[in-house]
Amino acid sequence: MTTNTNGKEDISTSKRFVMKCGGSTLAALPDSFFTDLRELQQSGIQPVIVHGGGPAISENLAKLGIESSFVNGLRVTSAEVLDVVEMTLAGSINKAIVRRIQLQGGLALGLSGVDGNLLTAQPVANSAEVGWVGEVTEVNAGLVAGIADMGYIPVIAPIGVDAAGQRYNINADTAAGAVASYLQSSRMIVVTDVPGIMSTVEGRKVVLPSVTVREIEHLIVSGEIYGGMIPKVRAAIDCIQGDVSEVVIVDGKEPRVLSRVMNGEALGTRIVRE
Repeated sequence: MTTNTNGKEDISTSKRFVMKCGGSTLAALPDSFFTDLRELQQSGIQPVIVHGGGPAISENLAKLGIESSFVNGLRVTSAEVLDVVEMTLAGSINKAIVRRIQLQGGLALGLSGVDGNLLTAQPVANSAEVGWVGEVTEVNAGLVAGIADMGYIPVIAPIGVDAAGQRYNINADTAAGAVASYLQSSRMIVVTDVPGIMSTVEGRKVVLPSVTVREIEHLIVSGEIYGGMIPKVRAAIDCIQGDVSEVVIVDGKEPRVLSRVMNGEALGTRIVRE
């Protein structure tokens, strides 16, 4: 592999893309979504999946009687909470995704960011408030690319690790953006349960087909982008500032949504630079 001017391994390919999806969203997707994923893989396209799992983590914490709270959208992660986060993300959710892919004839390999130092992390700036929450400082892009080149879809749980072996809970949107940037993927697809970024035009909600980073900031300030959509578009902004040309937010229940996006069809909301 060669190295580009930013010092990253030049492993880019127009046939590789990173997909981010929440665990609950993936669980609700029809089998046809995973059939589409398998067909893409068999056609030579290399998907890479980074997943979340917030609702399942909250459910498991409640079952165990462990209190959980949030600060600015980040789960406050004590050592006790971190054990449950890792168990849920790298365990049940990760393997459920792998099983669904393989049931439809695809090949997948589940990993957490701890495996092979896939996601190197450091504490977020407000770690005194949120505990063991991390941000990605490096992605082992060669490992991800190697798995994809072997014919498997890498399915990555967003748990990071530092040089001392400390684990971190990483926001899945942020982790996906970092993976896409380090892989120099041509695009990142965020699969959600909404058709894209919505805006109000003449009193009715419509999907914005394309927005710039600056326009997103205005939509957040105005309150038109709110709640769980904010970290998705923030991660998209971080990703676009790296080596990714576009990020597309789509509804996963749209028929053959991945194939259609990869074929250039205008679906959802495309986020681009200025």
